[in-house]
Amino acid sequence: MTKSLPILGLLLAGCRSAPGVDQIVVGKVWTGDSANPSAEAVAIAGDTIVAVGDSTMILKLAGANTQRIDAGPGLAMPGFIDDHVHLFAGGFQLASVDLRDAATPEEFTRRIKAFAATLKPGEWITGGDWDHELWPGTPLPDRRWIDSVTLNNPVVVVRLDGHMSLANTAALTAAKVDRAIKEIAGGEIVRRPDGELTGVLKDNAGDPVFAAIPAPSPSQLDSALARATRHAASLGVTAMSSVSTTSAADSLRVNGPGDGWVRVAGVKGLLDGSLGSTTAYFDAPFADKPGTSGVLTIPIPSLREWVGGADSAGLQVVVHAVGDRANGELLDAFEAAAARNGPRDRRFRIEHAQHLRPRDIPRFAELGVIPSMQPYHAADDGRWAEKRIGPERIKTTYAFRSLLDAKARLVFGSDWTVAPLNPILGLKAAVTRETIDGAKIFVPEERISIEEALKAYTVDNAYSMYWEAQIGQLKPGFKADLVVVDRDLLTMPPADIGRTKIRVTMVGGKIVYRAP
Repeated sequence: MTKSLPILGLLLAGCRSAPGVDQIVVGKVWTGDSANPSAEAVAIAGDTIVAVGDSTMILKLAGANTQRIDAGPGLAMPGFIDDHVHLFAGGFQLASVDLRDAATPEEFTRRIKAFAATLKPGEWITGGDWDHELWPGTPLPDRRWIDSVTLNNPVVVVRLDGHMSLANTAALTAAKVDRAIKEIAGGEIVRRPDGELTGVLKDNAGDPVFAAIPAPSPSQLDSALARATRHAASLGVTAMSSVSTTSAADSLRVNGPGDGWVRVAGVKGLLDGSLGSTTAYFDAPFADKPGTSGVLTIPIPSLREWVGGADSAGLQVVVHAVGDRANGELLDAFEAAAARNGPRDRRFRIEHAQHLRPRDIPRFAELGVIPSMQPYHAADDGRWAEKRIGPERIKTTYAFRSLLDAKARLVFGSDWTVAPLNPILGLKAAVTRETIDGAKIFVPEERISIEEALKAYTVDNAYSMYWEAQIGQLKPGFKADLVVVDRDLLTMPPADIGRTKIRVTMVGGKIVYRAP
């Protein structure tokens, strides 16, 4: 018997005279519903969950055409929600050159050469997601590496964090950028000792080159979206939050916030860069680059004006902040906007909230600010974060445990394509804090439980997207978004979480992925 049974009896009475149940999922169920966290079966009619509870009673709802989905030794649970994706970039990246695991400069060059050979002259090569931290000595790339193999194709490939790119000579020429270019506020142009451009451009410094990339056609956008959603379905992701610039205000008024799979969560701002690119904004300089404490991509007075204006228009304000000073300044801006504009259900979000001053951690709950974090980043950055900021500042890096203990509403996502979209990898990172190279446990004091991590990927993510009454839990009346995985995440050894596979993904009662 489950805790759901008293409610289930009432539901069954109503369902017996209703149209036939289309699907019943049977097996161990984690519902995400704190009042009834576990069950043995879920009944679905159309796109809606109609009953959750004891399998014997729910199976009585089955008709001749009811489809049964058996979870076997695995687990049925709410579909994963990813609250931070770069959706179209992800769709395009799936069809572009993949540099994420290129472990040497030579492999980096070889992959770009091979991909260029598949293109027509003049076609751009974008995406890439390279990581120079994998390379011996961690040198930054140089356009000389690729110019000779991309003579006919402009190239601008980004570091996996999205805050640093390499442009070849053809791309720089198309953008009319040469050694005479002056520094750009909120960015850095990397030069050789003689002043010539290496092609590496950090944060805002890349804007002229990105502006030169031809806009994709409607058919290209459609193809990218289709690739992205297929990929998401194969990973158990049933809803995604796509954040955008302030131009989204008109779209929100005309078109609403989104459909059942992708939602425009609000308007996004960008306050600083990233740890890997040494452009995150800190109080103190970087340990391995003492000449800088990072960059602000927008002046603080402008940030406050923008946040206050967007908030007064009733928009959800979502801002990227990575460094400790950036997060502190943003919390101040949120606090000022709320005081100025008065009480409302605003759900401010800080995207990443990676490096926090200890005194700022309690402010998230106090101000109702949602830390929107990406646990895979901890497993990735953890390999080298200490060399960037030293042993003291890493103690409150990706502070999942501390934020939960301070009663903040923690939510998780991927930041795809910056990190893999796969939420299973995020779960493992949050629960184990093991780095992706398996070499160490990064700040183990900040580990959280598997149920806390699941809640951050489901229940609380739905809240962060204003969908808490529709998705994120398996309960009657909610949309039938669910996932069946091949093993029991709740009881398996944390070290084995990464082996979990998706068996079935359902969105609105429709099976959108089934494992071969």
